[in-house]
Amino acid sequence: MPTLPTKLSTSVLLTGLALSGSVSANLEISINYLQQEVDSGPVLSNILPEPEDSGLRGAELGIKDSNTTGRFLKQKYLLNSISSDQADELVKQATELYQSGQRFFVINSRADTLQKITAALGPEALIFNAGSADDRLRKESCDSRVLHTLPSRAMLNDALAQWLKAKRLSKVLIITGPTDEDKAYSAAFKRAAKRFGIKTVAEKEWSFDTDLRRTAQKELPLFTQGKEYDVVFVADERGDFGEYVLYNTWLPRPVVGTQGLSPVAWHRVVEQWGAAQLQSRFDKLTGRWMTSKDYAAWAGVRSVAEAVTRTGKADSTTVSGYIHSDQFELAGFKGRKLNYREWNGQLRQPIPLVHPRSLVSQSPQEGFLHPSNELDTLGFDKSEVKCSK
Repeated sequence: MPTLPTKLSTSVLLTGLALSGSVSANLEISINYLQQEVDSGPVLSNILPEPEDSGLRGAELGIKDSNTTGRFLKQKYLLNSISSDQADELVKQATELYQSGQRFFVINSRADTLQKITAALGPEALIFNAGSADDRLRKESCDSRVLHTLPSRAMLNDALAQWLKAKRLSKVLIITGPTDEDKAYSAAFKRAAKRFGIKTVAEKEWSFDTDLRRTAQKELPLFTQGKEYDVVFVADERGDFGEYVLYNTWLPRPVVGTQGLSPVAWHRVVEQWGAAQLQSRFDKLTGRWMTSKDYAAWAGVRSVAEAVTRTGKADSTTVSGYIHSDQFELAGFKGRKLNYREWNGQLRQPIPLVHPRSLVSQSPQEGFLHPSNELDTLGFDKSEVKCSK
């Protein structure tokens, strides 16, 4: 039997939706993207910096994707973007938006700024955290109005520790950078290592301020000399020194963590499960690669659109209720439908393990089981969370 032409097939589909009552009245949905401009200071290596519009362009693609289907369902999505390096300015702008009737917010900021914005907004706000991986937001000070589309540091490092366990790389040398973020990333890995039976043979703190472009081959072998280890874990979120650890260790061992084999929310090398099409659309829109924060912002926008499409309503109470329900599923191009944990609002999602030119694996690894959902082997399970809501 011949296949119906694409246009005719679309027409038949939309006719079916109209007859079933799924096509809603005209809806206009505004989503507000707020970004904190953070000056991370000078770095000590030739790293490729994250694009200044990382996050924003993901939100823009989310709007574009939502309007592609939304126009058939009489839904129009709009993006209002605000950027500032001042936390108080973002709080002020968010408050004014809420007072004007806005309810949907995608926030790319530091954890403390996110908390200030959340505290300033009313009970009907629905907030997507697309910028902070801080574990405290998911374990202690979480808010029921906040959903986290960016994976936590705990999720990322659980994904990495599972792979190490599966590969029987059980003895680790840990190198931690000087920043608070580096220490938080290292703490998340040590938690994961204990959870999955990985032994730390030594810990070292990076405190040098030398130009490693000239001295790495001399300094790093001596710095990594010590007890026998299977792998070197690096916590260097800014990229000051981590790239130079590779191939310069005293023992010829793999490097994992923020450099080397890295756990990420998203990367250009992810191409399975329809991801290549998402990457292509993003490249066409922006002319660059999609980052983890782009993906997190895209997922926040698409979560709102999915709920509006399924419920036919655009009020925040209905949208939030549907997203928090068992019926919600987000097609996230990661090999399975994604949804949110009811105990801390974290988006359940597989974690790619990548190096700059290849996808190596994706966690959860085979054989790591959970009573209800193996994705909950990544990050904080219900019994670990003590949220004050």
